[in-house]
Amino acid sequence: MATDHQNDAQWREKLSDEEYRVCREAGTERPFTGTLLDEARDGVYVCKCCDAPLFPSDTKFDAGCGWPSFYKQLDDGNVDYREDLSHSMRRVEIFCKQCGAHLGHVFPDGPAPTGQRYCVNSVSMTFIGEDNLSIKG
Repeated sequence: MATDHQNDAQWREKLSDEEYRVCREAGTERPFTGTLLDEARDGVYVCKCCDAPLFPSDTKFDAGCGWPSFYKQLDDGNVDYREDLSHSMRRVEIFCKQCGAHLGHVFPDGPAPTGQRYCVNSVSMTFIGEDNLSIKG
């Protein structure tokens, strides 16, 4: 997994306490509390820490789980996977491949065409609306 060249102090300065806990310490925000859960505009969800593009808005769906959910990532090269055996479960944790930020988990119970459900913490992402995409490049 690639890592950003920032040190811990720089991450703490850049991120809020909650963003740091989730993104840098692999925490999880409380369900149904994330600001992006009900976001319905067209655009792209990018990594909060490094702005790597992660998920297009047209792959977002309401999984009823309390976190923004997507059935497909934007670019196969921007998400990394790691086995997670915490909480007496076997899950697959997802991270930003560019900076190592913890994003959430992926489950094999999503809709067609992929059957995947990327369950992502809102605080791990920034939403860039379609009207602002040219700003980010």
